[in-house]
Amino acid sequence: MDGELGAFLRSRREARRPAEVGLAEGPRRRTPGLRRAELATLAQVSVEYLTRLEQGRDTRPSPEILAALADALLLDSADREHLRQLASAQHARQLCSGDRPSVSRTVRPTVRSMLDALRDTPAYVLNRLGDVLAWNEPFDLLARPIGLLDGPRPNLTWFVLTDERAREHYPQWSALADQQVADLHLLRRGDSATDVFAERLARTVGAPFTDRWQRRPVGVTRTGLLTVHHPTVGLLSLNYETLELAEADPQRLVVHLPADTATATALDRLAGRRPGHLRAVAG
Repeated sequence: MDGELGAFLRSRREARRPAEVGLAEGPRRRTPGLRRAELATLAQVSVEYLTRLEQGRDTRPSPEILAALADALLLDSADREHLRQLASAQHARQLCSGDRPSVSRTVRPTVRSMLDALRDTPAYVLNRLGDVLAWNEPFDLLARPIGLLDGPRPNLTWFVLTDERAREHYPQWSALADQQVADLHLLRRGDSATDVFAERLARTVGAPFTDRWQRRPVGVTRTGLLTVHHPTVGLLSLNYETLELAEADPQRLVVHLPADTATATALDRLAGRRPGHLRAVAG
């Protein structure tokens, strides 16, 4: 994660067109984004200081400077929060440079019990790399036929970005891929695990991953609608809710709820239940 603050600022500078901030495009512009000097002027900082930030040579910008850069770049609320978290994380690493948290691979017994208690509702637990650490039977019936649970250590991010079946079974594949990369960026902690995983994805996938990684999407949503084309019961519309289970060792509990009556009926058929019994349907 070293240098991530500067890399994120640069990615947003290069993505912001001059016309969006009231500047002329000009005939001799080599790249569509803002020049460093233009952003420095808009944020009222020196070009030299902005260069140090982007190159990772200054990792302690003040809140006022971060706010000025965010205003100049017209960052949305998700990007502003990510920028703040990057600055806080870099400061914390400088204070505790020997503390490099590892990636969680185990799930608390109480969390497993909670999964089992959701008897009719697909639910699963992810770590910050997208490893599927635990799941209940309804999720197994949902995910195994599409290939997500293949192998000894299933990983949602790896499946979405590397497995051709993902494009077949997720009609909104591109948005889902953006979400997986956004999660990787947002949940990075000081160790090298995320960077090693990203390098594996880059070698395996190429541009569909590297373009997203360099663009640094951070519009993470913890609730929304997921569409899945299931090979047995057809098209499913699933609302999802994501609950954060821990702060220092990030794990997420994801629960899927049928978004309409047709999906509720299809999930009943998938589980071998008699359609029409009481269940929650998100409205």
